[in-house]
Amino acid sequence: MTAISTEAKRNLLLGGLKLFDLGLLLLSFGLATILVVSTRPGPALSEFLAIRVKLGNLALFLAVILLWHVIFYVCGMYGSMRLSRRLAVVLEALKSTTLCAASLALVAAFFAIKMVTPRFMLLFWALSFLTVACGRLLLRYALSGVRLRGHNLRFLLILGTNQRAMAFARSINARPELGYRILGFVDEDWPEINKIKIEGHSLVASLSTLPDFLRDNVVDEVANYLPLASFYEHAAKVAALCELHGIILRFDSDIFGLKSTRSRLDGLSGDQHITCYPGRWRGWPVLAKRIFDFVGALVLLLLFSPLLLVVAAFLKFDSSGPIFFFQERIGYNKRRFRIYKFRTMVLGAEHLIDRLEEFNEVSGPVFKIKNDPRITSVGKLLRRSSIDELPQLFNVLRGDMSLVGPRPLPARDYAGFNEDWQRRRFSVRPGITCLWQVSGRSSITFEQWMKLDLQYMDEWSFWLDLKILARTIPAVLRGSGAA
Repeated sequence: MTAISTEAKRNLLLGGLKLFDLGLLLLSFGLATILVVSTRPGPALSEFLAIRVKLGNLALFLAVILLWHVIFYVCGMYGSMRLSRRLAVVLEALKSTTLCAASLALVAAFFAIKMVTPRFMLLFWALSFLTVACGRLLLRYALSGVRLRGHNLRFLLILGTNQRAMAFARSINARPELGYRILGFVDEDWPEINKIKIEGHSLVASLSTLPDFLRDNVVDEVANYLPLASFYEHAAKVAALCELHGIILRFDSDIFGLKSTRSRLDGLSGDQHITCYPGRWRGWPVLAKRIFDFVGALVLLLLFSPLLLVVAAFLKFDSSGPIFFFQERIGYNKRRFRIYKFRTMVLGAEHLIDRLEEFNEVSGPVFKIKNDPRITSVGKLLRRSSIDELPQLFNVLRGDMSLVGPRPLPARDYAGFNEDWQRRRFSVRPGITCLWQVSGRSSITFEQWMKLDLQYMDEWSFWLDLKILARTIPAVLRGSGAA
């Protein structure tokens, strides 16, 4: 009897995983049904079990199951996640099961399925996410144990002996549960090579002898860390060689040594591109943030609508001129938009800046005076309490701004920027409040302000947004740094 090939084993296990996932979704569906039906008054469960299954309903249910399988496949649930972190595995499960629940809700709404109530949907979504996430984590744990015992291994060859190659080798050695075994390094002789400690592995081949090494050894993957500028032709030959041998080729996407950007593979006009994008600001988290901003702004506008009317009346009686102040600000990716604020200054205040420039009390290109003579009596109160910022909730609804993000600056201030690193703050939507807003505002230097904006961008999460929103309330009540 011939032994089963590695690829055949993998396909067999993958098929089993697909059936396992569908089983978990069916289990979640059944548990949600039992929980909903059993809590209804009367003999609801026995009546439900006595219902005859119609052929049309069965066909519809099979179609939904097929749709769930497609969703799992499209979401990448059956790709290799050997190098993925646990959090990434859980997030993939969350995304996939959420889409499955949403698809079930759409089908139920279209075909008027009475059983699929909001309560049922919530239970199904929660149960499916928990079972799939736990199943994936248990599978990951089991596979880690198998790999630690020397099974299911992948043999890796690293091209290059520079610092990035060394760092990659250290990260692989630090996680033996991944099942990677480093065969060694491949590089040309260069002056510093004898000074490099090659992470416990030897130099097994040069670029000229690499073809022979691939022919005579088991190599599952090649990780290319050769410098792009000086080794492009060699890298291209290695890529072609790996293609001929059917070997997986990995290469460091950070080929330019960028510090704050992340990379991913995107399709554009039929071609595949490695896209370097700034920080965490891509994908479904950004969409979720936008939804949160829209709903939050709408709720806040409804809550503060009486206050907005009172302020508008006071402004009308306090001085002549419009109630609102409109100004061009620099927004997302330097797009210009009109910001809405309650007017707190006399008419023509912007034209008086040149006369007051010598009294500017803050560093950098921004202009702030604590006792600005252009501010009206009501304007002082509005600025002190930050009530003048409330109309910016309309900017949030329009999509010009977010609830939390770097403060939008006037075009005049942007023209005074002299450091490119400061301009990265414009790669996200500006916000009503931010770390600067809750950390002293005008009392901190311009450079510290810019660093706080970049810190927010690099560390962004929903939890951070919620913390900033919570800290904004006491900061406003204290009037910290308000001008």
